[in-house]
Amino acid sequence: MDRTPPDLPLALGVTGASGAPYWVRLLEVVLAAGHDVHLCVSDNVDTVCRAELGQGFDEALASAMAHATAAVEAAGEVRIYDRHDFHAPMASGSARLAGLVLVPCSMGTLGRIANGTSDDLLSRAADVCLKERRPLILVPRETPLGLIHLENMARVTRAGAVVLPAMPGFYHRPQSIADLVDFVVQRIADQLGIAVDLAPRWGDRE
Repeated sequence: MDRTPPDLPLALGVTGASGAPYWVRLLEVVLAAGHDVHLCVSDNVDTVCRAELGQGFDEALASAMAHATAAVEAAGEVRIYDRHDFHAPMASGSARLAGLVLVPCSMGTLGRIANGTSDDLLSRAADVCLKERRPLILVPRETPLGLIHLENMARVTRAGAVVLPAMPGFYHRPQSIADLVDFVVQRIADQLGIAVDLAPRWGDRE
């Protein structure tokens, strides 16, 4: 897999599926690593943020940016695009981006990507990554999985995407919800080639 060039921004998409802590933490990590982020969110994200984080989307975004800025002197910057803005860079293969992460990725969004139905910026950006052979990481958080879900996951995998379910491990002996979130975020960062050490890796703990 191509690794993330440090001079290219990363596209981050957030759908209305459960899993808000994952995108917030990933945004902190990517910004702290110095990458600019092109951010696009779907409907219902604010509702999910309030249910899972106790704060709205704008507050969660501001918090993530503040944590990144406090962690390093040269944090990346965020540009936000409306989900219907097809003039956004991520809508075209001619724009140079490091790739796209959809976290959390709803099953509806995954299904549209699997079937090439680009009806909004997120699905179009995913389609661009597939056709340009750029990293596309889809992080679903759903259980149980139906046959249609599994077939769609197989289809996008064959097309070149990485399906990275939000399934935290336990061999690092997590002590908090944050530890579980960091486990998944570290796996996403690994796929992007962003060097982080958020959780002990296999063999690190005696």
